Amino acid sequence: MAAKIIVIALYSIMIIAFGVIGLRKTKSFSDFFLGGGKVGPWMTAFSYGTAYFSAVLFIGFAGKIGWNFGYSGLWVAFFNAFVGVLGVWGLLGWKIKKMSVEYKISTMNEFLEKRYNSKFLKLFGSISIFIFMIPYSAAVFMGLSYLFKSNFGIEYWQALAFIGLFTAIYMVLGGYKSIAMIDTMFGIIMTIGVCILLFNTLNKANGLINITEMLSKISPKLTQVIGPPGFWPLFSLVFLTSVAPFAMPQLIQKFYAIKDKKSVRTGMIASTFFAILIGGVAYFIGSTTRIFLSPNANPNVFLDGKPVYDILMPELLSKVIPESLSVLILLLILSASMSTLAAIVLISSSSYAKDFYAGFIKKGISDKNLTTLMRVMNLFFILMSVILAYVNFDTIVAILGISWGAIGSIFLGPFVWGILSKKMTKFGAISSSLLGLLACMSLYFICKIPSPQAGTIGMMISLTVNPVFSFLQNLVKK
Repeated sequence: MAAKIIVIALYSIMIIAFGVIGLRKTKSFSDFFLGGGKVGPWMTAFSYGTAYFSAVLFIGFAGKIGWNFGYSGLWVAFFNAFVGVLGVWGLLGWKIKKMSVEYKISTMNEFLEKRYNSKFLKLFGSISIFIFMIPYSAAVFMGLSYLFKSNFGIEYWQALAFIGLFTAIYMVLGGYKSIAMIDTMFGIIMTIGVCILLFNTLNKANGLINITEMLSKISPKLTQVIGPPGFWPLFSLVFLTSVAPFAMPQLIQKFYAIKDKKSVRTGMIASTFFAILIGGVAYFIGSTTRIFLSPNANPNVFLDGKPVYDILMPELLSKVIPESLSVLILLLILSASMSTLAAIVLISSSSYAKDFYAGFIKKGISDKNLTTLMRVMNLFFILMSVILAYVNFDTIVAILGISWGAIGSIFLGPFVWGILSKKMTKFGAISSSLLGLLACMSLYFICKIPSPQAGTIGMMISLTVNPVFSFLQNLVKK
């Protein structure tokens, strides 16, 4: 325990030191939000990858998907890497950077306003980001709190308060440049951590062949191409987590900040490799929960014979990782989560400060005051997320799922088609955003359809409506 406390203390000091460095280098809003728009490929690659994966993956997603889907959950990792990372970087990366320079913008909502000449899209987008990113951030806080609770034996609210306070200090001090530097360190820690986790899990279970045989005995479908829940639930998870990144503001922001076209090419390869490693190991380890955990041996993980998904992975990690190495796994998940939190908080604060306040309330705000407002909104956003995490109204996967689904439903149609085609119209963009969100929310709250499926359908509608409605409008004009 003493070793863990010492390592976490040193880790915290390191992050705050990077924050202080970033504070000294931050002279403008562009410095604070985009690192001056000159961030290199490796920093951007690690920043993208670490923002993509967090405690939600290692604790919530990996546990639930691994338990239910078995090996077929690896499809999620595969498509995350080759669609959510390689596809985004390859298809949109340089186009986004070029567009940001051409339009002289720094946020997705500013792009929507200028591309479609629509103040409504800018306003609607900024409000949506702020609303739907709060539960996403809360999900990350929840995952970290569960982790600290299991590692240090403290109460959930105590872990939540500590992480919230630490994140607030870290975010107010730092800007994007310091976040990118820290993310590089986080990425290295995560890479080492997942390699240790994979080796120890395979060793503890006596190898891959034995794991496969044991899973097959529990249920043959756990080792098949499509796991027990079936094709549609699996497809929904793949689509939600792999396609949403094409329009997730906190990920797209990384391309506004990248230096040049060469950096995009280098970063694309590095971030794809990183995603394969992190996602592949996480979902594979999740599939082994069936082997290591059971209601009889681990009653604290099960309720009425059913697993409590948010506790599966913390319990598994405590069994497969030796005490001497457990602090490295703690750093692995902490690193992933801190980076994700930084990205979410930064983009959410900008949605209010840059898009809403500077765009609609006080257009002539000075650069200095805008940067100060960003820092204040960082604090407010963290506070709201911590409160939501304390209420703990749903499982991590459901909270994250509906947040991603809602954001994807709002932005996919307008943003992706707006970049790829000049034929898209304002009517098509607004319709795709509103109808996509309406479908997602109605299916989830009224029809009680699980969040991944509701989000997937909403995103599909968003992607379909913009080109169809734009085509019909252009046809009528002719």
